[in-house]
Amino acid sequence: MVTLAPAGPRPLIADRISVRPLGPNWYATVMGTAIVATAGVALPIDVPGVRAACGAVWVLSALLLVALLVARAGHWARHADQARAHLLDPAVAPFYGCLAMALLAVGAGTLAVGRDLVGTGAAVAVAGALWVVGTVVGLLAAAGIPYLLITRHRVGPRDASPVWLLPVVAPMVAAATGPALASHLPAGQWRATLLLACYAQFGLSLLGTLVLLPAIVAGLLRYGPPALALTPTLFLVLGPLGQSTTAVTHLADAAPGALRADHASALTGFALLYGVPVMGFALWWLVLAGALVVRAARRGMPFAMTWWAFTFPVGTCVTGAAGLARHTELAALRWLAVGLYAVLVAAWGVALARTARGVVSGALLPPPTPAAALPAALPASPAASPARARFQDRPGPRPAAPACPVAPVRGPR
Repeated sequence: MVTLAPAGPRPLIADRISVRPLGPNWYATVMGTAIVATAGVALPIDVPGVRAACGAVWVLSALLLVALLVARAGHWARHADQARAHLLDPAVAPFYGCLAMALLAVGAGTLAVGRDLVGTGAAVAVAGALWVVGTVVGLLAAAGIPYLLITRHRVGPRDASPVWLLPVVAPMVAAATGPALASHLPAGQWRATLLLACYAQFGLSLLGTLVLLPAIVAGLLRYGPPALALTPTLFLVLGPLGQSTTAVTHLADAAPGALRADHASALTGFALLYGVPVMGFALWWLVLAGALVVRAARRGMPFAMTWWAFTFPVGTCVTGAAGLARHTELAALRWLAVGLYAVLVAAWGVALARTARGVVSGALLPPPTPAAALPAALPASPAASPARARFQDRPGPRPAAPACPVAPVRGPR
């Protein structure tokens, strides 16, 4: 006769999770939540109750930002080795651009909808502070992460990923959110300086995207789609496309009070000449990436934090389409913005619910496994290397590995 021991108390949530695996990619939850609020109030149609709902979403994004800043500070304090490993991992380091975009996104939401709750004066102060800090962090990421890719990381053509765009897109977010602050600055030099600084960041991000995007597309054409769990990252390409369209329309809106009349008129024309073709390319990429996601879903694509790539990039397309609709007064663009916003809200709801479930269950932030429980030898995982992870879910023969799998070993610089 076997006597069963009584089941012990169920472990608390704090015992089932750990901040050690908490990487900079978690700031995507803040970005994806904040864009729901800012895109909602930017819609070119009036829907009763939307502004109040967006205010609640903005509060949630602000709370998430504060919680993650505290958690990440604790991560660096208690798990500095893991934090340094993240920074030196070419698959993780680009996500440091998400920190800047999270600050900028919450700041933009503060000015767009948060002022209804905290007052205009406080909203301008908070939004201005977050814009300055987010811009500085974004510029550091835009310069520092490529520096690490060149000098410390070992990457090859197979490693090219849409994730590489994240630090480059951060200055574009600053360029798109800065014009809202222009009207709160003294007329003259201050406003003109802010607008031209935003245009400089627009150029920095746009040219950086034009450098990286061909490598990303070439990798897809040569090596095929990413691994199933990484397929949602294809939506990250929409980020610089939608955000740059948003930037040129917002800059054109702010130009009349900051620049000469002829310059302001030229910038309005540039917003249409640039924004309409880029929005067309964004829609083409949305269809292509969506088809690849459907293909991955049919093959069992699991939930991962990469699902947050369905939120912020789509949200930038909403604000871009809304800006073009405002300048052209075309009904087609208004309904395009509304349709994309419906996709955004659905994707955000799914990602938020699955993330909350993963955190509560401990699946997303599991505690460290005791060393005694690990087997003496573990087989190498095909996903251990980002260069090889993109093939682990593909059927059939894989491309032959080159003589040097990632990149030639280089001496210190």
